[in-house]
Formats: sequence, structure tokens, C-alpha cells
Amino acid sequence: MVQKKSDAAPKRRGRPRAYDPQAALQRATDSFWKTGYAGTSLDEISAATGMNRPSLYAAFGDKRALYLEALAQYWQLAFSAMREAFAEDLPLKEALTRVYEGALSIYFSGDGRPRGCFVIGTAVIEAVDDLDIRNSLGAGFRTFDTDFETRFRTAIEQGELKRDADPAALALLATATMHTIAIRARAGSPRADLTELARKAVGVICG
Repeated sequence: MVQKKSDAAPKRRGRPRAYDPQAALQRATDSFWKTGYAGTSLDEISAATGMNRPSLYAAFGDKRALYLEALAQYWQLAFSAMREAFAEDLPLKEALTRVYEGALSIYFSGDGRPRGCFVIGTAVIEAVDDLDIRNSLGAGFRTFDTDFETRFRTAIEQGELKRDADPAALALLATATMHTIAIRARAGSPRADLTELARKAVGVICG
């Protein structure tokens, strides 16, 4: 006897996802940002996101995959902030000031505590033994260098910098200033002091 197929649609098994993946990723990022990759356990991530381990694995993969996704998202946040400042038709000095103000807004975005740069605070130490993280660092730093250099070349063409200025060297100085501000923010330097540091660096770069 042949069993008659039901016309009704098959019922879906399991519970529908009751979490926001983007919100969960942000909470996981905050956990990594606070205690680093190695210092953050899956149990802590689970508690922060409200997701159990199976749900975390299903949504993001293992802890390393989740961290790499958090790192990639942070890079995009940093690049967007920088490019937004450069997209406006501003004088070079004002544009650079906006870049550093944007960076400081990120570095001081913790709950009452400065937390510096997610990349500097978490990825640098892991890059020694993890090729993917090391490659992410290299690519991210090169992107910053390239974006700064492009803006400096435009500044030379527009007469904001001397004709014999070295845009590649200035780009390295500008990126290094961002790293210095990030490290000092993490170390507890007041935001006002770091704003002044950025102002002086901008003055040097602009000649």
C-alpha cells in the first residue's frame, strides 16, 4: 500500500533564531576588547551574547572564527571613520584633525573607561603565532597608509603641502600617530592630552 503524501507543508524543526547576529557580534567584540583574545573564554562570550555554545558555533563558528569576524568588522569601522573625514572638502589640517577625533571617539567608547584601539589591544599579540591575524594587521595598516598617502598627494597638488613633500613618509607618520594615541589611551592618558598630541602631530605633518 502506497502512503499518500500530505499536501501540507512540512513543519520546520527547531526554534527560530531569537537573537540579533549583529548585536551578538558587537557584544563578543566588547568582550575581546576588554580582556583580549586569549583572555576571553567561550563561557564569557556566551554570557555576554546570551547565546549558548551550540548557537555560537552555528552562527559564527569557533572562537577564532568569531574573533576574526570581529576584527574584520572593526577594520571596516576604522576605515569608514577615516574616509568620512577625508570625503568632505576640508583643508588638510582640519581633515586630519577630524580623523584623529574620530579615532579618539572609538578609543574612548568604553563604559567609562578608555579602551584604546581594538586592533592594537587584541590583535598585535596574537599576530606572532596566527598567520591570518598577522595578514589582517598588515592589510589594515597598508590601507591606512594608502588612504593617508592619497590625501597627502592631493594636498601637494592643491598647494597645501610643499612640492617636495614625501607623501609616503608623511603617511607613515600619520599612521604611527594614530597607533601612539591608541596605546596611550589604553594606558590611561586623558583624552585632552591625546587631543593635544594629535594637534601637534598635525602641525608637524602640515609643516
